Amino acid sequence: MILRNSLLLVLFAIQLVSCKENSSYESKEEVLSNSRLIAYNSPLLKSKDPAIAIIDFRDREAYAKGHLPGAINLYRNDFQDNSLPFKGMRVSRTRVAERLGKEGISEKATLVVYDDKGSSDASRLWWLLHLYNFEQVYLLDGGIDHWKKMGGALSTDIPEKDETIFHFTDQPDKPLAISKEKLLKLISSDASNPFLIDARSKEEYEGRKLKEGAAKPGRIAGSINIDWAEAVDYGNSYTFKPITELEKIYGKIGASREDTIIVYCHTGVRSSHTTFVLTQLLDYKNVFNYDGSWVEWSYDDNLPFETDSIIFVKN
Repeated sequence: MILRNSLLLVLFAIQLVSCKENSSYESKEEVLSNSRLIAYNSPLLKSKDPAIAIIDFRDREAYAKGHLPGAINLYRNDFQDNSLPFKGMRVSRTRVAERLGKEGISEKATLVVYDDKGSSDASRLWWLLHLYNFEQVYLLDGGIDHWKKMGGALSTDIPEKDETIFHFTDQPDKPLAISKEKLLKLISSDASNPFLIDARSKEEYEGRKLKEGAAKPGRIAGSINIDWAEAVDYGNSYTFKPITELEKIYGKIGASREDTIIVYCHTGVRSSHTTFVLTQLLDYKNVFNYDGSWVEWSYDDNLPFETDSIIFVKN
């Protein structure tokens, strides 16, 4: 109870400090008072509380060149199932717990996650942990790029850690994921009317670009394209756009806050970012991330797909 109360006080302080020190975050922090997004000047990043763990969610090489002081290193490869013919799908909660425990993280921790890609990779870890009912995960708005731009210090020191045991609750997974079979059933039924968002680039969506891992180019039939990167100030601050802009971007799909929305991309990473935006920033209630995404879907020629082009470039 003491730990919980101390964390609540810290989170309350986030609002006060963010609004006073950086007016550009003012409206965002007011709207996102209960979101899982924090600013570069958040007290969580300066806290000496051992229960707060900062996670650099980039590859080992990038981490070694410089990271936020005290940050530990994890990456997508640590949480993907390599037993399948295609890459990217999530591992079980047991394997996730083992990996976190190895890094000295227990279920009592509060995690702050960042990357250098506009939070797309960091969102993947947020989604995975949130799916397995661990909610104390926050994204650093703008990641390491914005941190450096605002004068944040970097370190090459690797923090010491003692292995521990991480326990997920016994609760069933949150309704944040959908399987290939359930997705096919939904889009094939006249009774359901889900909104299907393809969070990839326009070139991938139209079938003009084939990324490594997919069996063929194209898109899931009936999907609409909203590139995940539209939600951030990509190439500049890498921070999330203001709420009013996000509402305009995703308002064009025509869904209400209660409608069923399914998001996919190439391997479930960029779609995790869109899932974060829709659920944490815009308060949509029924959003499902299709973990297998286009990579899994492309391997089955019996599944409905579309393409606008017979000419494509491999990448």
